Amino acid sequence: MQLSLELLAPARDLEIGIAAIQCGADAVYIAGPRFGARVAAGNTIEDVASLCTYAHRFGVRIYATLNTLLTEEELPEAEDLIWQYYRAGVDALIVQDYRIIEMNLPPIELHASTQTSIRTVEKAVALEKAGFSRIVLERQMSMERVKEICEAVSCEVEFFVHGALCMSYSGECYLSEHLAGRSANRGCCAQPCRSLYDVYDAEGGIVARQKHILSMKDYRLDSHIPELAEAGVCSFKIEGRLKNASYVKNTVRHYSNILNEFIHRNPEYRRASFGQVEGGFTPDPEITFNRGYTTCFIDGKRGVWNSQDAAKAMGKCIGTVRRVDSGKNLVEVETAVRIANGDGLMFAGNAGDPVGMRVEVARGDSFTVRDASALRPGMKIYRNLDLCFERELEKNVPRRIIEASVDYHSRKGHTRFTASFCDGSVATVEFNETAPEALNSERARAMLEGQIGKISGDIRFSLINVDTDRVYSYTSAFLNSVRRELAEKYAPSPRKSVPFVKGDTSGLERQGESGGILMKSKYCVRYELGLCSRKGKGGGPLYLENNGNRLKLEFDCKNCEMSLSL
Repeated sequence: MQLSLELLAPARDLEIGIAAIQCGADAVYIAGPRFGARVAAGNTIEDVASLCTYAHRFGVRIYATLNTLLTEEELPEAEDLIWQYYRAGVDALIVQDYRIIEMNLPPIELHASTQTSIRTVEKAVALEKAGFSRIVLERQMSMERVKEICEAVSCEVEFFVHGALCMSYSGECYLSEHLAGRSANRGCCAQPCRSLYDVYDAEGGIVARQKHILSMKDYRLDSHIPELAEAGVCSFKIEGRLKNASYVKNTVRHYSNILNEFIHRNPEYRRASFGQVEGGFTPDPEITFNRGYTTCFIDGKRGVWNSQDAAKAMGKCIGTVRRVDSGKNLVEVETAVRIANGDGLMFAGNAGDPVGMRVEVARGDSFTVRDASALRPGMKIYRNLDLCFERELEKNVPRRIIEASVDYHSRKGHTRFTASFCDGSVATVEFNETAPEALNSERARAMLEGQIGKISGDIRFSLINVDTDRVYSYTSAFLNSVRRELAEKYAPSPRKSVPFVKGDTSGLERQGESGGILMKSKYCVRYELGLCSRKGKGGGPLYLENNGNRLKLEFDCKNCEMSLSL
């Protein structure tokens, strides 16, 4: 039996959800009106239902995010919302608050969100015993630990492979709530990790000034897809429910191509949905918004995780400044790419901070900007907005095609067309013959094959088998009507789900309590600043200051963990 692999895409809204499916997503996660961990990414139940209808045509599943911690007053509303999701056709709920387990639930799957902080075998086993059919692992994890967890559970395992990274372990960050009164566990994170901080040692000496020292690079594990699949991960998740359509299209198409290549080399695997994605743009994850990429801790080693340049995206390096004419604000560059009017460019200023500019007039390898005075020969130029690529993403949209093979059977004046679709479903059109017998059998067969073997909507029919005791002369209009009727009768086979059944919940701890620690992480400020005590440098706590707020960093070198507290 083939093992099913799923590419799980984010959707801020219905339109982006449809775009993700067109580009190859096997599943989409989206928020409804409330409790979706992104207050700026809510949708109506009607839009969620529309996405379900579109998705299920391709065997794509829809997961609704209900992954915030709830107040007592919100529990009845959350329960009612779950039933609305079920009636809308949602396949599973991604949840954080364990009190949902105690509700009167419809027969729907529950997935344990990454916000439940799953980074140990014990936690994974406890969630499976409680009844969750899928667990979403913490991102700051080694491949070795991923394998251990996959081997320890029989439920599905989902893992993030791309997108923005939180500095803290998921579900255990209270920094935003402390500094701004906006809880990350309630979908209102103010993102203080993207702010500038001064860093001091225990004696008050300055270690670093005005650095985005808690700002992480973006996650990218496209080169690790084979290892993750072989470890037992079945769902590969892309972060980004606040991202725009171009990010989702580009990233989904990129990872869909990678999964297809892996499956082509390993036929024991298959995609979780169906429908061949054809045509459209060529993806490039370097072009879409990113803060630089990291594989985080997947190799079990520390690399550079920090994006100290800024929380902004520098973009893709496109060349080097050759000459600057400040009087005309003209810049000549050594580049192999085409620069267009309106492109957004970046360079590192004198203090190392990123500086943005917009191309006003481009002419080959030169362009004008509003102010070129800060540019110097030898500087690297980055592009964080490629207008030509954005237009390509918008206009050159891939097409998702459902394959169907057609058998034609006609005996004793009774004819039957049977379409077998790629999901296993079947549609039939049959009738008693009224068409005349063909005078030219070869021409009639060519007409039959040519008119049936076309695309109707998103279904491509191919005439595979002809079994007849005589050849009839059909009109092209009649055969087109048969093909359209087969397409209208297509009803995809429903995917099997695993309705939640409450199990042993004794292993689940109470959520939402910090114990005085505002966040924990594998990320280490000492390491990023070259002061790792395991290398014989530094030691003891460090302190962060920002806008009058003072925070303490402590380091557990044995477990390679950092904690931040008051």
